[in-house]
Amino acid sequence: MDLAPDLDTPSPARVYDYFLGGSHNFASDRALAARMEQAMPDIGHIMRANRAFLRRAVRTLVEAGVRQFLDLGSGIPTVGNVHEVAGQLAPDAAVAYVDIDPVAVNHSRRLLADDPRAVVVHADLTQPDTVLGNPALRDLVDFERPVAVLLVGVLHQLTTDPAPIIAHYRDRLAPGSYLTLSHASSDERSDALALRDTYNKGYANTARMTLRGRPEIERLFTGFTLISPGLVQLPEWRPDWPVEPDEDPRRFATYCGVGQLE
Repeated sequence: MDLAPDLDTPSPARVYDYFLGGSHNFASDRALAARMEQAMPDIGHIMRANRAFLRRAVRTLVEAGVRQFLDLGSGIPTVGNVHEVAGQLAPDAAVAYVDIDPVAVNHSRRLLADDPRAVVVHADLTQPDTVLGNPALRDLVDFERPVAVLLVGVLHQLTTDPAPIIAHYRDRLAPGSYLTLSHASSDERSDALALRDTYNKGYANTARMTLRGRPEIERLFTGFTLISPGLVQLPEWRPDWPVEPDEDPRRFATYCGVGQLE
């Protein structure tokens, strides 16, 4: 059964879809995206770099032997999503997508209806017991084996401290599991504060942006060991090609990293 979306209220998943060049967004989402571009003109470039980081991280994890992925706050699937990237390298890879947005969930379920190695869960990632107790997820993901938890571009939507939430997931993971995340920050760009204010006004009570500094973000990896190159800006994490010399990585205003559970 499809979940009823609110088309008049912008959604973070659908605004992200718009910036990625997707088609699953509505007038309210595009209007907010335009205001976000006024606050930070290269926000679309940053969001696409965030998506590229996700793809590189998934490839790295598959090459490390991971075959199970838990994508929290997964958004709307676009070309090169987790199940596609992982499946190209390892056809036996299993992916569980979790999102609170009805449009993201509906579209994901249609796209993956015939894929036995993927499941879509409508849930709030801030409620780990509900997520991890979902029967469909439990049927697909074996938590006695390593799992890669993905929290890419979503934690800055939480006003409360994400650390206890991540710790709850961490404590249910087997050794050898991984945490992959990216998080917006104003450390290097003051106009990120203007973007945050535009974001918060645009979403009203449906979503809020909380920018965090490098120490706060690094603390989210407590219990995990960061793999090379550590916590860096988006284009610096194992780029497919050298970063352009005239493109300052600091302009991306987003830290990212991958950590392994010992």
